[in-house]
Amino acid sequence: MVNTRKLSNGITVVFEPMPYLRSAALGIWVKVGSSNENAKNNGISHIIEHMLFKGTKTRTAKQIADEMARIGGDINAYTSKECTSFYAVTLDEHLPIAIGILGDMFNNSLFEEKSFQKEKGVIIEEIDMYDDSPEDLVHEMLQMKVWDKHPLGFQISGSKETVRNTTRDEVLDYMTKHYVSDNMVISVAGNFKENEIMELLEENFGKVPSGEKIEAAVAPSYVPTIYVKEKDVEQLHLNIAYESIISDGEEKYILTVLNSVFGGSINSRLFQEIRENLGLTYTIYSYGSSYSRAGLFHIYGAMNPSQLRPVVDNIFQIIEDIKENGITEEELSMCKEQIKTELIMGDETAKNRMNSNGKAMLFRGYIIPLEEIIEKVNSVTKEEVKQFALKYLNKEKVSISLVGNLEGVDREGLLL
Repeated sequence: MVNTRKLSNGITVVFEPMPYLRSAALGIWVKVGSSNENAKNNGISHIIEHMLFKGTKTRTAKQIADEMARIGGDINAYTSKECTSFYAVTLDEHLPIAIGILGDMFNNSLFEEKSFQKEKGVIIEEIDMYDDSPEDLVHEMLQMKVWDKHPLGFQISGSKETVRNTTRDEVLDYMTKHYVSDNMVISVAGNFKENEIMELLEENFGKVPSGEKIEAAVAPSYVPTIYVKEKDVEQLHLNIAYESIISDGEEKYILTVLNSVFGGSINSRLFQEIRENLGLTYTIYSYGSSYSRAGLFHIYGAMNPSQLRPVVDNIFQIIEDIKENGITEEELSMCKEQIKTELIMGDETAKNRMNSNGKAMLFRGYIIPLEEIIEKVNSVTKEEVKQFALKYLNKEKVSISLVGNLEGVDREGLLL
């Protein structure tokens, strides 16, 4: 049974007891990410995420790592376009220690100038690492181009130039504005005693100041585009995108079913036709990329450059077949069972429950029970899937991104 409470400063805390476990997961969610930035400070949310691990008034960076290792736990964080999450997973008996460490990081991080400059260098290395990953690059650059100049299209890490130019004072000002109780949710799942944990959370996070609540950015305009980047790699990486629904849109369950049938699993039409039957690619799949104010439906494939034309042609043929003839009853039944299994199995770990509850409370303000989600998925019809495809998979508004060795590749009329 999920229970929500509030700290004295207004931070929402969501508890989900799982007493049959020997572990617990804790997440601190902050509603700020790259979509809250501007062209000058792009990457600043990600810098803050890094710097909270670089030492406090009572712990060095190594001591933070050592204390979690000493209890056999995992502590980490990530920045996304719309939020930043700091989390710890440990045995239930060590949860109080994890709370103390994360509380210290939030309240007492030093942001020393020397550490700050060094960490910017680490982030620049991280940017280079992603630039060397065509699968990441082909996705990131497509989003940047279709949401041209809008913060939702910004790279989460920022550019090397914006990272280099960001100052310590700018980071501290940004954190003061955004890391406030009105923009935070704490999520706890696993085996714990709720009242004891609530007291510890109050002690460690109850003094986080209040501030202005951050609302989602204005919706970006979708600009159909073709992006091409030459890169000396063996395979050509392809990403196709269509404008799609927002993360909490009414059609999200229809999209889940469509994605599963179309390209979300090894028995999907994309995988079975383009990889198994035609042998044109090793990797091909589809996925949704939805946010509070906009969304995209993506198709990714990696192939020998000479296979680009037949791969793209067959992707569009599969889409047109779904739009014209819909999906079969067998496909619908199989994918619903797959989705149900994934949901139930994913629901059985403390970390997954902590993540799901934290995101839901941060962006929606309430949690949809698993049984209701499964019921919504089961209610999706073949006709709804077909109408969704007709509505959103419009070839006139498709976008495409290519990264790889493009020498001799026939790109003329690729989308015709």
